[in-house]
Amino acid sequence: MTDTKSGGRLSPLELMTKLISFPTVSRDTNLPLVDWVEDYLGSHGITAHRWPDPDQPHKAALFAHVGPEVEGAIVLSGHTDVVPVDGQPWDTDPWTVVEKDGRYYGRGTCDMKGYDALAIWALVEAHYAGVKRPLQLALSFDEEVGCTGAPPMIEAMQGVILKGASVIVGEPSNMKAVTGHKGGQGIYTHVVGFEVHSSIMHTGVSAILEAAKLISFATEKNAVNFAAEPTALGAMFDPPCTTWHVGMIEGGTAHNITAKDCKFAMDFRAVPGDDPDALVADYVARVREVEAGMQAVHPDTRIDLNIRFAVPPLRPEDGGEAEGIARAITGDNAGHVVSYGTEAGQFQAAGYSAVVCGPGDIAQAHQPNEFIEIAQFEAGHQFMRDLVARLM
Repeated sequence: MTDTKSGGRLSPLELMTKLISFPTVSRDTNLPLVDWVEDYLGSHGITAHRWPDPDQPHKAALFAHVGPEVEGAIVLSGHTDVVPVDGQPWDTDPWTVVEKDGRYYGRGTCDMKGYDALAIWALVEAHYAGVKRPLQLALSFDEEVGCTGAPPMIEAMQGVILKGASVIVGEPSNMKAVTGHKGGQGIYTHVVGFEVHSSIMHTGVSAILEAAKLISFATEKNAVNFAAEPTALGAMFDPPCTTWHVGMIEGGTAHNITAKDCKFAMDFRAVPGDDPDALVADYVARVREVEAGMQAVHPDTRIDLNIRFAVPPLRPEDGGEAEGIARAITGDNAGHVVSYGTEAGQFQAAGYSAVVCGPGDIAQAHQPNEFIEIAQFEAGHQFMRDLVARLM
């Protein structure tokens, strides 16, 4: 696989092929991939730093700096985890890159090991080119389960490598400069009722019926939000408002017993400008109202809440450098926002200028037979060539 003509440097395709060979599904380890990237960078004289997750010893983030030891680097940010392939009808081995019909197939080609490969390639090239402005690489984990790996990675980077200035998060955007996205939060809700025979249900508390009151909260909020006049920032999105959603629910043991337990995941996606803390407080207030009614029937009932993830929105920046760099290289001057969340909002919250710009179409992410168009991958490669040239 090594390209001997370039002194042991691998091409973007070779790098992507290697990264995809590691089945780094979020539930599993990413350490073999991290080990390989660390060794590969080290073979080129680049010191990589890892941050092992103390709560998950089988996972780690990796970051590195090349160029002069000064602040103000451009940061290339990607995640190493991918979604599962279980139950999906793949036509090829998902852990092997297959070229067919102008596309590269494989889990992560689009989301987002294709970009990771391009970022690693650019870091090595920048190192050998002797750039005058530094370039950094940041590879996180657990993005696919709520962007939970980036915040501790960003914190770990501080003081280990010099603070960067602008971050390009390479989620698939068809190489368009995405300057805004919704924030999101997931709240795991566990309603604990009191079991009795359903013929005397008034003496018990059905966790399912009480949970239904909270799930109705999502329906009511969506009705209000969709009916309201969108804000200036909200109008940029589709849909143009904050949305609430319940995608998972389980509970009950038999049709004739009031349910002891009901568990569900309440999520919201907030447009920039809507305060996530206020949204959570609104939900919590409704939860406590329902809980008080339950406990009036039986004191042993309760509702437990656990924040599953919290992703801040990416807000369009007035004259943001990251946006300026992406636009200057791609020539894209249109406005783009997306309704999904990324780690860009987390970098922005930590004081970086941030933009989302990467190869591939988000429609292919998480799909069976995931692919990236070769033309998109090549466009990403050209972007990295131009970026390195700008740092000279």
